[in-house]
Amino acid sequence: MDQAQPTPARHNRLIGKLLLMVAGAFVFAFALVPLYDVLCAATGFNGKTAGPGVIRDGFGIGGLQTAAAPASKVDTGRTVRVEFTGTVMPGLPWDMRPLTISLDIHPGEMQQVSYLVRNTSNRTIVGQAVPSVTPGQAAQHFEKIECFCFSQQTLGPGEAREMPLAFIVKPEVDRSIRHITLSYAFFSVDGQRQTLTSSREAQ
Repeated sequence: MDQAQPTPARHNRLIGKLLLMVAGAFVFAFALVPLYDVLCAATGFNGKTAGPGVIRDGFGIGGLQTAAAPASKVDTGRTVRVEFTGTVMPGLPWDMRPLTISLDIHPGEMQQVSYLVRNTSNRTIVGQAVPSVTPGQAAQHFEKIECFCFSQQTLGPGEAREMPLAFIVKPEVDRSIRHITLSYAFFSVDGQRQTLTSSREAQ
């Protein structure tokens, strides 16, 4: 007995379903990055810290344009030690070090520190700093009011610059957390572009 052969209409329906699945997967892949960022910002997963808030009208700390500090009460009944570290990733000829190694703060206080960054090469280079906080559960309560990591930084040949950071550890941070480490890793933006371009050319 002959088996029924698929009709052109069935072929077209199957092709339509497959195209819809491919388009859905493509859209989902692009949506993963912003969804991941939202998840990290809300939960502190992977040590991602809170970003900037609303900018005040020209007011700043030490000349900085800062975001409005959260209306939270300072918890003077306890202190949290915050340590600052920094590293430069391979391919970026910069030096980086915190000018303040550690700070004992009351949760809810706004504090300001700076990092000294120097371009050791003879060319202009653009870099981007990426922060992380440990322990991870403290990240959602570590709010950066102003940070050099909010934008790319350009340093000329041999140029050195103090890069400020204003932040608050919110009083909602768990009372068991008495020590927080804020780390920055500086990447070469030009190096990332070259890597992406090489990857595309190789495809």
